[in-house]
Amino acid sequence: MPVRKNRKQAKDTFNIGVIGAGAIGILHIQSFQKHPAARVVALAEVSPERGREAADTYGIPALVSDYRELLARDDIDVISIALPNYLHATVALEALRAGKHVMLDKPMATNARDAARLVAEARKRRRLFMVGQNMRFGQEVQTARLLVEKGVLGDVYHAKTAWTRRSGIPRIGSWFTQQKFAGGGCTYDIGVHALDRCLYLLGEFDAAAVSGQTYSKLGSLGLGEGSWGKGEIDPDRPFDVDDLAVALIKLKSGRTVLLEASWAAHQEEHDYNGTQLFGTKAGLALPPLRLFHPTKRGYATETVKPLPPRVDTDRMVHFIDCLLGKAEPFVKPEESLAIQKILDAIYQSAKTGREVRIR
Repeated sequence: MPVRKNRKQAKDTFNIGVIGAGAIGILHIQSFQKHPAARVVALAEVSPERGREAADTYGIPALVSDYRELLARDDIDVISIALPNYLHATVALEALRAGKHVMLDKPMATNARDAARLVAEARKRRRLFMVGQNMRFGQEVQTARLLVEKGVLGDVYHAKTAWTRRSGIPRIGSWFTQQKFAGGGCTYDIGVHALDRCLYLLGEFDAAAVSGQTYSKLGSLGLGEGSWGKGEIDPDRPFDVDDLAVALIKLKSGRTVLLEASWAAHQEEHDYNGTQLFGTKAGLALPPLRLFHPTKRGYATETVKPLPPRVDTDRMVHFIDCLLGKAEPFVKPEESLAIQKILDAIYQSAKTGREVRIR
């Protein structure tokens, strides 16, 4: 997406306003502060205690409770959004309309209709808009993509991707476990990461059809709780989202992807987060990055040393590099929109018991 530049004077520093000082917001702040051209100048947070702690810890000069004060500031170039899912599309749209570049945490929205509005608005305003799909930025993932592009795997026709936890619900009763705030459960929280990484490796995002099933078996019993997050806890500990999901995704090329996600499940590994690709010449799995292929002496498993990354492995650092003209956006809004359509289809298929066709 082209970014409008000032012809009179190219900017060499960018002022950042971060909205949300929860666990994800803190990561946003830390990452932006790694880049010498980024200045986190303001923070919006509804909790006075969380906001003050973050502002003091990271030396942020301005702290407000209303994020609209950040949007109204002419000196702020970038808005970084780390809020509960149901606010993503609304706040991002306001920020784009205010002329800001926007870094938005995943998921892009809670439905594809709202996600499409964001894509259109960013294009209209010629603003840099990126969803922080951090899994594809990893050095091993970037190397794996190069192997696919070079044809090392041959014709890649199927993939399996998963992020499954034995016990990792982000604190039962937090916004993560409430449909009205999160829009979905493990599928939105960690399934989206596994899906994005896989589709990036395949170089294909558009799906033709999706069959999905979601479950809420352990969280609803108060089991499988983790410790992630800083948000408030509802004392009634509501849990009305999915804690396990599976989906078969048929891409428009005819290739297939099997997706699995869980916050809580009785499995051997405490936490599995990986992707496998199946090609006509070889297979690939990560992490760690390995190739599987036949040789004259039998079948071989080859560990692959990661190559230097194409772009910085930190998504916030990369975002600033894009604004400086040093890199092209590694996560395109249209790709995130395609993923949102798949997420919608998974939930619709689970609800109806039928395969969902995506136009």
